[in-house]
Amino acid sequence: MKKQLSMKRYFYITACILLGSSMSLQAQNWESLFDGKTLDGWTKKGGKASYVVKDGVIIGTSTLNTPNTFLCSEKMYSDFILELQFKVDPKLNSGIQIRSNSNPKYRNGVVHGYQIEIDPSDRAWSAGVYDEQRRGWLNPLTHNKPAQKAFKQNQWNTYRIEAIGDEIKTWINGVPAAYLIDDMTPSGFIGLQVHSIGDASKNGTTVQWKNIKILTKNLDKYQKKSPLKPISTYNTLTKNEKENDFKLLWDGKTTTGWRGAKLDHFPKQGWTIKNQELTVLASGGGESTAGGDIVTVKKYDNFELLVDFKITEGANSGIKYFVNTDLNKGAGSSIGLEFQILDDLRHPDAKKGNHEGSRTIASLYDLIKSDPNKYVKPIGQWNRARIVSKNNHVEHWLNGMKVLEYTRKSDAYRKLVSESKYKVWPNFGEADSGHILLQDHGDLVSFRNIKIKELK
Repeated sequence: MKKQLSMKRYFYITACILLGSSMSLQAQNWESLFDGKTLDGWTKKGGKASYVVKDGVIIGTSTLNTPNTFLCSEKMYSDFILELQFKVDPKLNSGIQIRSNSNPKYRNGVVHGYQIEIDPSDRAWSAGVYDEQRRGWLNPLTHNKPAQKAFKQNQWNTYRIEAIGDEIKTWINGVPAAYLIDDMTPSGFIGLQVHSIGDASKNGTTVQWKNIKILTKNLDKYQKKSPLKPISTYNTLTKNEKENDFKLLWDGKTTTGWRGAKLDHFPKQGWTIKNQELTVLASGGGESTAGGDIVTVKKYDNFELLVDFKITEGANSGIKYFVNTDLNKGAGSSIGLEFQILDDLRHPDAKKGNHEGSRTIASLYDLIKSDPNKYVKPIGQWNRARIVSKNNHVEHWLNGMKVLEYTRKSDAYRKLVSESKYKVWPNFGEADSGHILLQDHGDLVSFRNIKIKELK
């Protein structure tokens, strides 16, 4: 009889605890992302690692020679507070994807986006922020010893992740870990990663997750302050960029290193610097009629150029390279090869050009059409241009996707020029070096994160 009472008391107490926990979740509007029994609401992407549910836990098991695998929420999230627990085998790397996406136009659908690292190695960067399949490390824990020591080997660890606006903050077991300011991706899915392995001794190692909950309402009420100094990606070099010898072409604050294309100083009107954005103002859509184009003071030959740009509806602009500012002293823009910036859906130029489609976004203006399957972000979001020029071979990239390539000075290139509006300019685009130019085409367009690597 006493045993029966004891068992009844146990179940009563357990039920009260579970009910209290459930009521607490409801009081703060928390939503459970994992029901403890099934993988309903989740989809596997990427590699062939396996995920199963056992005793209220999601268990991911590594598989030899398969890419990174992700168990992804079917629902997309923008601003949220996420809490969960995980336990990882010391031999296996893992991570939590947030605001991540899989788009067929981006590297054949590879999962990409912010990853909150799970790192049981001696490096101990757990809860740092990595940019999966894009920019690499954004907020490593190099100088955060308390967070590095907070990770519990072979035990359950707790993450708190706050993604609100352009701020991403993390805690590991209650210890502040990362504080990043970045807005490359405003929304996406949550993903649980099983990292790829090539070492047979790691085959079958596991990472486990439980108690996964998310808060999407009243975030201002529940968000925490972080004592950490934030790391901003705006007009700064990431860890990977520093290691690869990139330099800033614009410091985000001044006009240093730039001048008007037809001036010996920076234009006094038509361009503004505000909120770390370099913006050419709208002036009726005319070409170089307000402040005019701006160019780098320095000339470049072999280089890799990165430029983030944001357009407005119907806007037209461009990034030019190998620009010779002495060629055109009259009306209109300075002369050079152009990575076109355009609202293809609304601007009439998208249907023009000597070669059909050669004036669409990321095209080599009036010469070569960019890949029609390119990945273009919506109006108001930042797109990233990448231009690589080495030994006359040139590539245009948009948002991580190569959209065209060509060889300057080749017979094929010269034929294209002879059929274009540029045929009136002798040896167009064949200078050994030239300025980088941002175009004033009379429409509101913003630029930032302008970086260059000089290639040998």
